[in-house]
Amino acid sequence: MVFTRTGRRMALIASRTHRPVLRTDSRVAGMQWRPQRPFSTESPRPETGTAKEHATEPDTSQPPPPPEQDAGPSLFSKMVEAAATSFASIFVLGAGFGVAAYAYHKGYKYMVLEKMSRAFEPGDPVLELAAMGKDLPLGKTAAATHWVERPEQPFVDDIVAGKARGHYHLFIGEKGTGKSSMLLEAMRKIDGDGIGMFEAHADLEIFRIRLGKALDYEFHEDYIGGYFSERGPRDTTALLDIERALNKLEKVALRRRAKVGRPLVVIINQMHLIRDDDDGKDLIELLQQRAEQWAAADLVTMVFNSDDYWVYERLKQLATRMEVLTIVDLPKAQATAALKNYRKRYVGEEPSSELLEQVYDRIGGRLNFLNRVAKSSDMLAACEKIKEVEKTWFLNQCWILGEEMDDDVMDQQKWAAAAVVLATALVDKEKEMETTYDPALGHVLPSFPLHKAQEIMTRADFVRALDRLNLFSITSDAQVRASSVPMHLAFQEIVALPGFRDHLQGTIDRIAAIESLGRTREIVAKDLLLGGKYEIRKVPGGIDVVLKEKEEDN
Repeated sequence: MVFTRTGRRMALIASRTHRPVLRTDSRVAGMQWRPQRPFSTESPRPETGTAKEHATEPDTSQPPPPPEQDAGPSLFSKMVEAAATSFASIFVLGAGFGVAAYAYHKGYKYMVLEKMSRAFEPGDPVLELAAMGKDLPLGKTAAATHWVERPEQPFVDDIVAGKARGHYHLFIGEKGTGKSSMLLEAMRKIDGDGIGMFEAHADLEIFRIRLGKALDYEFHEDYIGGYFSERGPRDTTALLDIERALNKLEKVALRRRAKVGRPLVVIINQMHLIRDDDDGKDLIELLQQRAEQWAAADLVTMVFNSDDYWVYERLKQLATRMEVLTIVDLPKAQATAALKNYRKRYVGEEPSSELLEQVYDRIGGRLNFLNRVAKSSDMLAACEKIKEVEKTWFLNQCWILGEEMDDDVMDQQKWAAAAVVLATALVDKEKEMETTYDPALGHVLPSFPLHKAQEIMTRADFVRALDRLNLFSITSDAQVRASSVPMHLAFQEIVALPGFRDHLQGTIDRIAAIESLGRTREIVAKDLLLGGKYEIRKVPGGIDVVLKEKEEDN
């Protein structure tokens, strides 16, 4: 397109005249382009200059009037809008956190039960370590090892395998008779399926930790909710934690009972380590209550293993479904067979029958002693050493000091004299027995009923303390005797010492004299010390006492 000079001029005038004007509008955010008239390339009309035309044209010399502003939203509406937005945000966040926390809580509880269920699956490493600690190789039967099967083993196998139901059990016997070995052997036969075992302890906190380790239970110590609370879930006593663990175990037992069809087995070894105080009694009561309930419901079979008689006395008070299994020394035939098996395994030799009988005569059928003797190069010398150790232990704990003892040690000497008197009575009773050695059964140790032993000692509280020290033994049928054959032989040597009975009698007389002095009260009259005297005469209705003072010298 070609513009002439006149056309270019007209276009320039039109562009200047029809320039778009910016207009502000309160109802529109921003600026709008609003041209006054459309662009046209036609020639403008000539100005007429009439008054009417000038009146209709806008006066461009004056600024346009300001546009009318619309009223905005009120302050209240803005507050409502902000509050609604905040509430919606808080609700969404709260709902999200609440759903996440609920899901975590449910998932955590589910994982707790799953972990505890896996603790009773076969191949528990804790049980493997316990078996290795008892020197029982895994994967082998008892006949293939140095271990000797006791006559009670089939019954223990039924308990551990879950076949003996409806009861809980207490194994009681002297230290070293093979109680733990039988339990481990029974566990090994079924690879620890459905069994949990741990060692008791005097401290309840350590007992709690060992229980949690056996059950694979953390007592909510790994629960993340504890970070958002002022008092964590572990901020409590050990006894309450043990109760929580047993509650979880009950749920696991219910699930396993429906799936497997046999109860779980929980073994608590060395129950005698629990202190005989209020805390220990509360713990035993808690465990026994659970054992009674679970035995009645056929959920869990609990087995308590103890060396001391006081645990039986404590459980006896509330026992309804408890069965007691007493573990004693092996009879002569089985003891000599065990010693022969031990000797062949450790040294590689087969001792003669005469040597085996001599060893049995000196140490009896205690498996602990037999195992120790079998490892020695000279078995008879090892037997003598065991007897000397037992004798030294008794003398260090209970030896009497004689008639010259000081009165400050009277309390300890009361206890020592009572123990020596009981030991002397056991040695003297051998003269009244028909036999003290049976060719088939072996040693028959003299014993007294518990009430008779207390009468001999003239104290009822000493004999249980002597049982804890393994000086004497109280059987499940309340018979008191020496703790072992070497200990009874030590009693015989002590009583046979020259002048022993006079020494014992002098100690008893000295204790009686000290007690008599303690019960005697002296009354000292000051007037008598000043030289005065009393004249006492009987008068009607009473006694008349007259003081006569000492006459002063001139």
